[in-house]
Amino acid sequence: MNAGATPLAAGRADARLQAGLLSVILLSLGHFFVDLYSGSLGVLQPFIVQRFGLSLTQAGLLGGILVFSSSVTQPLYGYLSDRFHSKLFSGLGPAVAGVCILCAALAPSYGWAVALMLLGGAGVSAFHPQASSWAGLSVAAGRGHWMAVFISAGTLGIALAPAFFKEVIARAGFERIPWAAIPGAVISLLILACVRPPAEQAGQARRFDWPALRAVRRPLLLLYFGVFFRSAVQVTFAQFLVLYLSRERHYSLHNAAYTLTFYLTAGAIGGFIGGHLSDRFGPRRVILHSFAWSVPLMAVFFLTPSPLGVAALILGGLVLLFTIPINVIVAQDLVPSQAGTVSALLMGFAWGAAGMIFVPLTGWVADHFSLHAALSALLVFPTAGFFLARLLPRDLGRSRSH
Repeated sequence: MNAGATPLAAGRADARLQAGLLSVILLSLGHFFVDLYSGSLGVLQPFIVQRFGLSLTQAGLLGGILVFSSSVTQPLYGYLSDRFHSKLFSGLGPAVAGVCILCAALAPSYGWAVALMLLGGAGVSAFHPQASSWAGLSVAAGRGHWMAVFISAGTLGIALAPAFFKEVIARAGFERIPWAAIPGAVISLLILACVRPPAEQAGQARRFDWPALRAVRRPLLLLYFGVFFRSAVQVTFAQFLVLYLSRERHYSLHNAAYTLTFYLTAGAIGGFIGGHLSDRFGPRRVILHSFAWSVPLMAVFFLTPSPLGVAALILGGLVLLFTIPINVIVAQDLVPSQAGTVSALLMGFAWGAAGMIFVPLTGWVADHFSLHAALSALLVFPTAGFFLARLLPRDLGRSRSH
C-alpha cells in the first residue's frame, strides 16, 4: 500500500504545484493589466485636460478620485475577500478596470468621466487584496520569490502604461483607446476559468480576526505610514511627471512619456532587488537605506535639467521602491489569517490615501506656484519615512528570512 501510495501522493503534490503556479502566473498577469490601466491617466491626462478645458486643480481632482476608488477602498474589499473567498473579486478586476478607465477618456462630460473613473477604480480595488493574498499562498515553496513576481508585475504595468498608451494613441488614434481594454478582459476570463482558492485559505473560518490585528498594531502602523510617505512621492510623480516635463521643461509628449516609463520601470526592478536585499540584510535595514538614498538622488533631478538629473531621478525611483514586496510580505507574516486585509492596507489604502490627498494638493500648489515647486517639495516625505523606519523592531521579518 505504501509503495503504491507514494507515487500517488507525489502526483497529487505535482498537480497542486502546477495549479498553484498557474494561479500565480494568471494573477500576476491580471496584476500587470489592472495596474497598466490604472496607470494610464498620466498619459491620458493632457488629452482629458484639453478635451474638457480643465484647470490643474480639476485634473488633480480626477486623479485623486481614481486613486480613492482604486486604493482607499481596498480594505473593504480585503475584508469581503477574507470573508467570502469568491474569485469574482480578482476575476472581474482587469476587465472592469480596463473598460471603465479607458472609456472615461472619451466621456461626454467631466461628470461622466468622474463616474467612469470611480467604477474603473472599483475594479482595481477589488482585484488587489484577494489576488495578493492568493498569490502569496498558492505556492508554498519560494513564497517570497513568487510574491515579488506578483507585486513587480503590477509595478511593471504602471511603468509601461505611459509608453504603451502613448503608442496606442499614436498608432490607433485617441478615439480608439477603449480597444486597449481587450487584453484585460481576456485575462479576467482566464482567471475566472482557471484560478482556484489556495488550500490554506479554503480551510480558514470566514471571520474577521480583530485580536490578531491588535496584537501587531504597532509594527503594522509603522509599516503603513512608511508606505504612505513613500507613496506621497510615487503616486504623485506618476500622475504629474509627464505634464511637468512637457509644460515646464518643454519635453515632447514622446520623450516625457518614455522618461516616466523608465522611472517607473526602475521602480519595478527595485522591487526585485529589494526582496533579495531583504533576505540577506533584513527588512528594516533595507527600508532605512531605501528612504535615506532616494532623497538625494531625486533631489539632483530638480537641481539640474541635464541628462544627469534624469538619470538620478530614475535611480532614485529604483531605490525608493526597494520596499514594495518587503512591506506586504512582512505584514502577511505578522497576520497570516488576515492576509487580504493587511495586503489591502499596505498595497492599497496607504498608497491610495497618499494619492487622494497629495495628487489634488499638488495640482493646487502647481496652479499657484509651479509643478517644479510642488513636486520637489514632496521629497520631505521620504525624509520623514527614514526617521519613522528607525522605530521598527530590529528583528522585523527575521523569522521568515532566516
